[in-house]
Amino acid sequence: MEGWMLMSYVDDVLTRVASQNPDQPEFNQAVTEVLESLRPVIEQNEERYRKEALLERLTTPDRQILFRVSWVDDKGQTQVNNAYRVQFNNAIGPYKGGLRLHPSVTLSIIKFLGFEQIFKNSLTGLPIGGGKGGSDFDPKGKSDREIMAFCQAFMTELYKHIGADVDVPAGDIGTGGREIGYLYGQYKRLTGRYEGVLTGKGLTFGGSLARTEATGYGLLYLTDELLKAHGKSLEGKTVTVSGAGNVAIYAIEKAEQLGGKVVTCSDSTGWIYDPDGIDVELLKEVKEVKRVRLTEYKKARPNAEYNEGRGVWSVKSDVALPCATQNELNLDDAKKLVSNGVIAVCEGANMPTTLEATNYLQEQGVLFVPGKASNAGGVAVSALEMSQNSERLSWTFEEVDQKLKDIMTNIYQKHQPGRKRIRSRR
Repeated sequence: MEGWMLMSYVDDVLTRVASQNPDQPEFNQAVTEVLESLRPVIEQNEERYRKEALLERLTTPDRQILFRVSWVDDKGQTQVNNAYRVQFNNAIGPYKGGLRLHPSVTLSIIKFLGFEQIFKNSLTGLPIGGGKGGSDFDPKGKSDREIMAFCQAFMTELYKHIGADVDVPAGDIGTGGREIGYLYGQYKRLTGRYEGVLTGKGLTFGGSLARTEATGYGLLYLTDELLKAHGKSLEGKTVTVSGAGNVAIYAIEKAEQLGGKVVTCSDSTGWIYDPDGIDVELLKEVKEVKRVRLTEYKKARPNAEYNEGRGVWSVKSDVALPCATQNELNLDDAKKLVSNGVIAVCEGANMPTTLEATNYLQEQGVLFVPGKASNAGGVAVSALEMSQNSERLSWTFEEVDQKLKDIMTNIYQKHQPGRKRIRSRR
């Protein structure tokens, strides 16, 4: 008992979380980063926070739903996948967060994403809580019929736990408009209800304009605001971007619209360096239409270089935008960026920068914005889609884009006094 009293409240909760979730490294990492950043605040009034068990309530999901998804492939073989929905916190509104379909998905990853979603959603200023879900199903290489079969089987279990005022899932890695359409169709079939229970829907059945672009555009709106606050601009700057999915593509598009020159992108097998600047329309054709590897980009751009593996952060740039996946930018990468003169790193993915890399960047005076702020654009427009569904309205692209820009600007303005808060790690 005496030893317990000597341990600080933050350390006590970190020990508790680690002991209760020993096989969940991503979740433990996210919790550690958040609680360490909160330590100075907690220690000012530790007794009160401990009495209310505030940190225990913050780090423990309201519920964790684990279920099996059985579906039949085109060969008639039954396949089985693990699936999850973690409803983390609905203190300010219905649970809100995407569904990730990728073979790397585990409960640890879903919990870390759901935990981060609480803060990201709150930063938008909109009344939405935090949650996340997904499955280790891999959409790559699957036919439309196989993806439909999986999505219908997935929703057959999930529909019991969601609703327009309860929990509103959305897209994420591997879950685009096609998958959302299949999921939504099954939800309507099972419930008989037409409601805004999913976001990222097609425009013909309640989707919002600018949702596809939202996360990437929002990242650049905040990045632009960050640079302006420090007397700088994206105009004429060289930008490195990782990823070639939805976030990366539209981050590249908006960066180029704002005058930057984006020279890299990447996928799970390799990366492109294009000294002439990434051709966004070609990238969209390769990744959104053909859904093939970046080697196809290289074939159409003779001056571009294709490299297997990773290496985006070795390219000299002024601004770096990690838009791929968690822990993709490590300490060695950070050192390369600094030695090449980078002035700002803004996260487009969830927790893409390791804690060691983040600390190093800040120590070196690099402007840094964590993903909970800089990639909040996607969920912000998802919440706007919910509003349109509830009001039976459909706003123009320009209306939604302006609201998105206002939200991202406000996130920066409200949390940048002294510059330190927005730059501190999660």
